[in-house]
Amino acid sequence: MGTALAMNANETAGEHTRHLLVVDDDKRIRELLSRYLQEQGFRVTTAGTAPDARNAMNGLVFDAIILDVMMPGESGLSFLETLRNVNNVPVLMLTARSETEDRIKGLELGSDDYVSKPFDPRELVLRINNMLKRNTVPTEEKPDMVRFGPFVYVFDRGELRKGDEMIRLTDRERALLNILGERPGETVPRQNLVADGGDVSERAIDVQINRLRRKIERDPANPIYLQTVRGIGYRLVV
Repeated sequence: MGTALAMNANETAGEHTRHLLVVDDDKRIRELLSRYLQEQGFRVTTAGTAPDARNAMNGLVFDAIILDVMMPGESGLSFLETLRNVNNVPVLMLTARSETEDRIKGLELGSDDYVSKPFDPRELVLRINNMLKRNTVPTEEKPDMVRFGPFVYVFDRGELRKGDEMIRLTDRERALLNILGERPGETVPRQNLVADGGDVSERAIDVQINRLRRKIERDPANPIYLQTVRGIGYRLVV
C-alpha cells in the first residue's frame, strides 16, 4: 500500500492547521479516519505500513502521529521504538481493547496516549487535541525586530536595513521575513511558507527565497543567513 496524501480545502489556513499522520494497515480505517479528521479541521496524510510512514516523514513535518500497533511486517511498537531515537513527535497508539501489554509497552517506548479499538471518533479527536496542547510550547512575545549579520528587519514597518541603507523588498519577501524572522534559528517547513501566500506553489517559494538571498547574501549559492534544510524547508540564522 502506498502513502496517500489527503488535505482539506482549508489547507491554506497555514501553520495553524495541524498536520496528522495516520498509520494503519486497514484501508477502511485509514479512509474513515482521514475523512473524519479533515472534517475536524486537520490536515491528514495516511500510510499503510511502517516503511510508508517513514517515507512520508522524509518529506513532511507532522504535529502528531496516530499509529496502529498491529501491522503486518514491522509492527507499530517496533516503528515507535526506532522513531523515538530521532523524533519526539506526539504519538497516539491504536490498540486492541484486550491487549493491555501492548498499551503498557507503547507507553514505555514513548507513546503519549492510546485509544482502544473499536473507538468513538469523537474520543479520538479529544485525545489528539489534548495531546497537542500538552506538547505545545508557549509562544513568546513577538519581537520588534530581528538582526542577522549586518541586516536589521523591523516587523511592524516591514523594513530591511543594512546600516543606513534601505533594502527594497517585495510583498512576498516581507511575508517570508515575517515568518522566518519570528522563528529565528528554527526550521520552517516549506508548506508553512506556501500557506502564508495563499495560492503560491512550493516551486515559487524556492524562486522567491533565491531572490531574497541575492539581496542579503554575499554568495547566494552558499547562504549564511537564509539556509535550506534539505527535504523540509528553510531557516533564518541570526
